[in-house]
Amino acid sequence: MEYVIFAIIAYLLGSIPSALIVGKVGYKIDIRQHGSGNLGATNTFRVLGKKAAFIVMLSDILKGTIATLIPLLFDADVYRLAIGIFAVIGHTYPIFARFKGGKAVATSGGILLGISPLLFIIIFTSFIVTVYLTKYVSLSSMITGVVAVITSVFLQDVGLIIVTALLAAFVFYRHKDNIKRIKNKTEPKIKWM
Repeated sequence: MEYVIFAIIAYLLGSIPSALIVGKVGYKIDIRQHGSGNLGATNTFRVLGKKAAFIVMLSDILKGTIATLIPLLFDADVYRLAIGIFAVIGHTYPIFARFKGGKAVATSGGILLGISPLLFIIIFTSFIVTVYLTKYVSLSSMITGVVAVITSVFLQDVGLIIVTALLAAFVFYRHKDNIKRIKNKTEPKIKWM
């Protein structure tokens, strides 16, 4: 029963549409009607700028982190990585935004921050370096997913390996259109670095 309760809490937490809230409250813009229409930090950056994107990215990371930490507050005997996955599902298919959300990158990172801060630091660094070198957020997100899996192998935690592999696969799935655009050389590059 604990798993069900914490999974629902994590899903609802993940469903909070940070980009939609920041866009409507701070800019009177429905982010879904601009750019790619995606409720993530990258689209927020392209439409609303750096400040808004930073707030959205931080909020989306914290959704995953908080979802993994809430069971600790109640001393619950649940596998926190499994609970965190529901925050990612909520972020990607949010009940509060007609089930159309982000691409799972920041919230996945947030889960890893709540479980292994060292792993988070490694993947965050990987992401920043890869964005700097390639100027593609989508490609950097996928490469970072691979780095997360490889790093988790060195940490020798079987559950962490399985969950990071699942999250990385999901990130690749959510970026399938981006992969086509990268191949066709039509994927937009980010210009802030």
